[in-house]
Amino acid sequence: MTVRKHASKHDRIADLPLVTESATVVATEDLDRDRTEEVREAVDHWFEEAGLADRYESVSDYDDWGTLVEELRADGYHGFARRCGALMERYERPYPMLTRIEFEPDEPFEYLAGQYVGLRYCGNSRAYSLASSPTRDTVEICVRRVPGGDLSPQLCADLSVGDRVTMRGPRGELVLDDPSRRDLVFLATGTGVAPFKGMVDYVFETGLDEVQGQQRDVWVFLGAAWEDDLPYREAFREYASERDNFHFVPCLSRESYLSKWTGETDYVQHAFVKHVDESTVTAPLGRELEQWLGESPDSGVDARIDPGNAEVYACGLNAMVHSLVDAAESVGVPDDRIDAEGFG
Repeated sequence: MTVRKHASKHDRIADLPLVTESATVVATEDLDRDRTEEVREAVDHWFEEAGLADRYESVSDYDDWGTLVEELRADGYHGFARRCGALMERYERPYPMLTRIEFEPDEPFEYLAGQYVGLRYCGNSRAYSLASSPTRDTVEICVRRVPGGDLSPQLCADLSVGDRVTMRGPRGELVLDDPSRRDLVFLATGTGVAPFKGMVDYVFETGLDEVQGQQRDVWVFLGAAWEDDLPYREAFREYASERDNFHFVPCLSRESYLSKWTGETDYVQHAFVKHVDESTVTAPLGRELEQWLGESPDSGVDARIDPGNAEVYACGLNAMVHSLVDAAESVGVPDDRIDAEGFG
């Protein structure tokens, strides 16, 4: 009979106390940046390149971006119209849109990497995944502002060091499975990566990237529109530069509009399939995914994923999470090795 060294994740969750704690804000940091000047320069550059600078006023002179987009569309410049529409959204969005917030609980706060808390501030409550490892004395969340939202605008723009909040929790079952020799693959969009940041930190801090003398590969696939919309991108890049068994694959759909981005631009599930070892996939994938299997990745990562030796965790908007799970199942990751959580 084999005696387990670790309780199952369900037993570990059940053993945690569900408590309400007060906490003090000890740090805030904006993770995105104001790129309005970059947007102006990019659109003006497009017009100059296409010889349209004399036909349209400088974007700097447009008070109504919608008018510019409609003029371009009416004149048959549909590609410009679509790109300007995307940049209009970026130009007009409030700043900051992405903020990390660190709290110090009044009392020790026990949780498992990947869980979430209910946060209450100024009379409003919302659930936020914990982006910190339980090895830390402080806890951390990552907030994306929802314009007109009840709580996120206050957290992103108004919360200051020294402010007090209330946390209720921990909750959630998106936690690491029992230690094994399997590789770890995290698939996320936007702030869906927050629980995975805590998991990755915990794995490396506790040495769980090596089990029974075998090193495990740890992957993070993270999708967003713009590079500065990637939460914790610098921390993941630092891990990638320091550890041969960590692989960070950012997937950016619009960044090439503002910079010379040459990395992945496809959906997260497609980038994931591109990094799967084609020789390990035996079942037919269907037309949509088959085209991505065996295609050369743009990430610069040489390692490949064996779906039969991987456990996959997915988090993000509900619709996207379903696509991520479908992709993992299709390439052969067993159902009992896929854990997912959606929101929105």
